Amino acid sequence: MNGGKVTLRRTAGLYAGAAVLRLALFTLFPGLPDLLTGRVEISTPVTSFKRLQEGLFLYNHNVSPYDGGVYHQAPLLLPIFNLLPSLSTFPIFTYLLYIAIDILSAHALLSIAESGEAGSSVRFTSPRRDKRWSGAVIAALFLFNPFTIATCIGRSTTVFTTCAILHAIANAISGRHFHAMVALAFASYLSMYPLLLLPPLILLCYDRQKPPATGAPNAWIKFTAIMVMDVFGALAVLFQMSFFLTGSWEFLSSTYGVQLTLSDLAPNIGLWWYFFVEMFDSFRSFFLAVFWLHLSSYVGGLSVRLRQQPLVVITLLLGIFSIFKPYPSIADASLFLGMVPLYRHVFPLLRYSFVIAAIIIYTVFLGPAFYHLWIYAGSGNANFFYAITLVWGLGLSLLVCDLAFAVLRDEWEVERPEMAGKEIRQI
Repeated sequence: MNGGKVTLRRTAGLYAGAAVLRLALFTLFPGLPDLLTGRVEISTPVTSFKRLQEGLFLYNHNVSPYDGGVYHQAPLLLPIFNLLPSLSTFPIFTYLLYIAIDILSAHALLSIAESGEAGSSVRFTSPRRDKRWSGAVIAALFLFNPFTIATCIGRSTTVFTTCAILHAIANAISGRHFHAMVALAFASYLSMYPLLLLPPLILLCYDRQKPPATGAPNAWIKFTAIMVMDVFGALAVLFQMSFFLTGSWEFLSSTYGVQLTLSDLAPNIGLWWYFFVEMFDSFRSFFLAVFWLHLSSYVGGLSVRLRQQPLVVITLLLGIFSIFKPYPSIADASLFLGMVPLYRHVFPLLRYSFVIAAIIIYTVFLGPAFYHLWIYAGSGNANFFYAITLVWGLGLSLLVCDLAFAVLRDEWEVERPEMAGKEIRQI
């Protein structure tokens, strides 16, 4: 009983500390939120708070928020922010909303960590599972990650997607399948790409059934059909609510169409924008299909190969999305980096930890400098900034590959215990 009280007090203190830090940054540096909101590393055309304010202004004046081609976000965000007092008069309420969302995300991540799913799933138990950090430590690493803090202060709407994804995973592990599918549907409604997490999330829900699944093929097909219907049923409800709110289906092309066709080529830390700036129009449709096919092709292969550990599949996919999605930001990296500490037990198997850390630190400092040289100083060009984003993508790619290697090596040593600790060479 006393241990539970201590843990509860420690967790409450953690959340309070994170909230106080964010509130202090908001209030002591009043120009910081607007400064970070304008950074391309934090805000993208589909997550920018400034664009949300533009859409909200049109919405409040009975004009379609999608007129003018500036607002590309989900319609239901508008009434949520419309309920808040004026940002110019009482900004504290907007600040508190973003702080609360961050804490809710951390709480979901804490429950994922406490479940022990990363080291001991239903179908696989790692011999290193005892080497893990507590949920409070993992939540702290997420809350005090500079990327997470910058995203919160910059008021990117990606925080809502992050919160929904983490709650979908937490609910799946807890056996609340319907809640997990609804959370995933909400995340997909906001950002579209989380829908690719559906296959591994169904596997996670299937393994966590209460009572456990019988393994009959018919049972698996029935369960999958129910989960798919739950997701698309929730999406249908959200779309219908959006239609009633806006009075048309225009939002589909203005939100999801922009991501599918990359019609807004604003610079970001992703790989798509510069490629399609230089692309001839006659080849544009072909390469759009190739890029989307590449992004979605990882889902099937990882889900089959790592069937025993669906949470690993979700984590690796989040890392892949942070690199290859059309409009990535540091918020996507913060979510992936928040999930990585769950695999503390395989950290000794990582091969490129120093290189990965060095590359990420290198790009964090040089990225803003190169962007300044290009946009403000005029002494550089787009190649400067795109080159550093390629290095950023390289660092995250190395982390994804190294984590996949560590997890597969851990599985292999369970299958062949005599090979534990021996060096592996590629021939």
